[in-house]
Amino acid sequence: MRCFILFLLTVICSQLNSQTTNLKLASDIWPPFTNVVSEKAFALELVQEAFKRGNVDVITSIGSFEEVLDGINSKKYDGSAALWKTKDREEYLLYSEPYLENRLVLVGRKGSDVSATSFEELKNKRIAIIGGYAYGASVYTSLDIVIMPGKSDQENLEKLLSFKTDYMLVDELLISYLLTYQLNDITEFLEIGNTALITKPLHVAVRKSTPNAEQIIDDFNQNIKAMIKDGSYHEILELNWIQYDVDGDGTLELVSNGDNSGKEAPVHYYRIMTTNSVASDSEHYLIDGEMYNSWQGVPEKYKKDIMDAAKLNSTSDSGLKLKF
Repeated sequence: MRCFILFLLTVICSQLNSQTTNLKLASDIWPPFTNVVSEKAFALELVQEAFKRGNVDVITSIGSFEEVLDGINSKKYDGSAALWKTKDREEYLLYSEPYLENRLVLVGRKGSDVSATSFEELKNKRIAIIGGYAYGASVYTSLDIVIMPGKSDQENLEKLLSFKTDYMLVDELLISYLLTYQLNDITEFLEIGNTALITKPLHVAVRKSTPNAEQIIDDFNQNIKAMIKDGSYHEILELNWIQYDVDGDGTLELVSNGDNSGKEAPVHYYRIMTTNSVASDSEHYLIDGEMYNSWQGVPEKYKKDIMDAAKLNSTSDSGLKLKF
């Protein structure tokens, strides 16, 4: 009888763990992170895949930011797939670990000085930024800079190249994409800053009153880490290399998309997080699940050509390409 009871409990627990949880999330339009179904939305795709691995069925609604917060407060939605952390929201929301980071860097025309590390250094400069982005009130209210809202990065680029603005602010994820697929255009026309003027970690947030909220968030955190290791995170971002603290020791490793390593050590890569971790003096490479302490130590079988960037650029439908 005892064995039968243990068997029954095991079956019940297994069934409970395999049950699908339904989660209603809401986000505003914020390309390339969140957007309507027909457009590229990196954050939403990452979140969908991570929740799918945890048997969580996500239904995402798109609305204005006010509608998102009102819907969460009224329990119309269980949370949001892409939210910044604030003290007042932490009172009723449970946050995941950051799975992306929003970083705005300064971009100027070729030959421009893009060394500014704060807005105070850009006095009287005209800066194009996508209208509606909530990157902080200081950007919009500063008396020392002229903010020029635009509808898209493409519109802002055209303003920059036609001398209608001095600079534009661009998320570093888009910059990383352009350096991968449009390097020649970037080299010819633009100067890219090395310091993010604004940095905001991006989280999944679920109402604390949502059933199994803590387990949902814990599973999400673990699934994101697994996606980074197996390369599916890279595939969604459409990048070959990312930098991340894989083993949690406080130092960053370069992580390859599977065995797509290339013949030379990577020069351009996307750093997922800039807080709570530092780059080590010697690079460490995670390739196909194995860690190597130097590029020389990477087996030759991985040092093979990856698909030519120009071919990727011509076939990609990501919607992130810019016209110069």
